[in-house]
Amino acid sequence: MKQSFLALVLGVVFAGVATPVLAQAEFDAMSPKTDQADALALPLHTVTIATNSLEESLHFYRDSLGMTAEGPIEVGEDVLQTQRRLWGIEDDETWDLYLLTRPGAEVAQIRLLVMHKTQPAIHKSWNSMELGTFSMGFPNDGQVQRDLDMRRAGYGALNPIEIYDVPRTDGVMYEIQETIYNGPDFVHAVGIHRAGGMPQLGDLDSNGLGGPAYSAQVIEDSDAVLGFYTDVLGMELRSDRTWKSAGTDGAMNLPDGTIFRFSIVFAKGYPPGGHLLFVDFENIEAIDTGVPSRLPNRGIGLWSFSTEKLDRILENAADAKVRVIHGPVTYDSPTQGQVRVATLLAPNNFVVEVFEQVRE
Repeated sequence: MKQSFLALVLGVVFAGVATPVLAQAEFDAMSPKTDQADALALPLHTVTIATNSLEESLHFYRDSLGMTAEGPIEVGEDVLQTQRRLWGIEDDETWDLYLLTRPGAEVAQIRLLVMHKTQPAIHKSWNSMELGTFSMGFPNDGQVQRDLDMRRAGYGALNPIEIYDVPRTDGVMYEIQETIYNGPDFVHAVGIHRAGGMPQLGDLDSNGLGGPAYSAQVIEDSDAVLGFYTDVLGMELRSDRTWKSAGTDGAMNLPDGTIFRFSIVFAKGYPPGGHLLFVDFENIEAIDTGVPSRLPNRGIGLWSFSTEKLDRILENAADAKVRVIHGPVTYDSPTQGQVRVATLLAPNNFVVEVFEQVRE
């Protein structure tokens, strides 16, 4: 039986016939069960990607996935220096800045750094077993057509499109359409559609396109990594399962019999959109490429979260003995506005940026 990425998200895989019904949030396994007032870190705000190829990146994210690109955005040396310190980048590194957004469906944005020096890629291939930052999710109103469009644009995927049925919490079945595409810099992009009246995994624009709506990592030591997001950032673990792959025809194209823990973290009280996915293999060794998932290495090197309680998060970080790379510092971010910001080092050496808007 196929076990797709979204089927894992929903916590169970069923075979059956999709029944188109008007879905209600109470029947969605990913609906919030807590109060937004209790949230510290809010949903994922920005995914920062480093690249050496502006052309390839714009063709994929703008021309093929339908995002809007702005740039190059002028950045002064004082801002560059602040960001180097926040992100742990050497003083001699420079870049051109582009911002990729989706007007009308603002979940997360992409901050694209076109590095002036040639940088190594975080991944050596699109192999799902490689450690580190893995993907971003792009919901839409019909993945079958989107899949045809992406193939015509010349993009491959880990496997052909999957169409399968999963249950709501009341047992009513609905259809999922899903493909994981091979993007620039060995970043995966998950095209995903939930049919049967179910809400998508993030808002859609007037063209029926959405995302990035979530992001994923392949990790080791899940307890430590998940503890960082729940105990320090104050997020909630809404789904936490162990799965065994059957065959290599699933969306992630894993070896038959691969056992892995699959965990999903949300901002407290928030619906799907801006959530985080984590995969931890249990009976095979993940592939370490030797290149950390950190800027300025090519690929996804940083997640950013907005908060209204930065001091509380920093207190949690101190209690957990989490390293603060830099901050808190106040500056005028070209993509986030006037912010008070700090960067933290997660247990898997991934950099997380947390910022608070400075109010006039």
